[in-house]
Amino acid sequence: MNDFNRSYGGAPSRSMDMSTDAGLRAFMLGVYNKLALGIALAGGLAFAAGTIEPVTQLVFGTPLVYLVQWGPIALILGSAFFMRNPSPMGSAMLYWSIVTLLGLGLGIWVMAATSGQALGSRGGRIMSPEMVTIAKAFFVTASAFGALSLFGYTTKRNLRGMGSFMIMALWGLVGLSLLSLLFPPSGMLETAIMVGFLLLSAGLIAWQTQELKEGYYQFAGDARSMAVMTNWGALNFFISFYNIFTILLSFMSSD
Repeated sequence: MNDFNRSYGGAPSRSMDMSTDAGLRAFMLGVYNKLALGIALAGGLAFAAGTIEPVTQLVFGTPLVYLVQWGPIALILGSAFFMRNPSPMGSAMLYWSIVTLLGLGLGIWVMAATSGQALGSRGGRIMSPEMVTIAKAFFVTASAFGALSLFGYTTKRNLRGMGSFMIMALWGLVGLSLLSLLFPPSGMLETAIMVGFLLLSAGLIAWQTQELKEGYYQFAGDARSMAVMTNWGALNFFISFYNIFTILLSFMSSD
């Protein structure tokens, strides 16, 4: 799944030295709380889609599977064109819609883990997930996310240049991923793309954290902008978290 970015450029450079600001801490806590709620909702939906037979059949046995598979990408691309001046309600709806669809899609891992089925990738890898593997992948992802976000929050280094490069590289990987569907499956290419997404998603967490800090000092006092920025921040974090989690789970479940 590709990442999504909304930059908050133009903030004063003094934001780099104000990590102890109480208002900033409250704002960042709001973003992290929304992210945690999104992760909890996605986990609950994944469990329901993977263990409750009527829900499993609805999600994976009807045309709804195409909405679950392609809906998040369509929403992200659509928002880039149709949400130039997003409202708090619109950005919140986008966030919860993507969380819902990605959570339902994760149900395939839960279904395979609880039924003992193996999953196959287009590149030919065979994956046999177990619930303990899912738990391990989640805790590794959560630990990595915490460390990377803390780095982005505390570092004095300006990550903007690196972030711009990572965004371009990420969209390049998205294009390569879609283009690869037109050619014969390649396990080596598939692994390279996954490693690329993993590294870029990790770097984006640090950069996006710093961007949120700068955005806070630019828009502090503007309740509407702060609400929108909270939703964008949670969305960016959620997609990066999802990318890292699913890639680690794929590698950890490979036979």
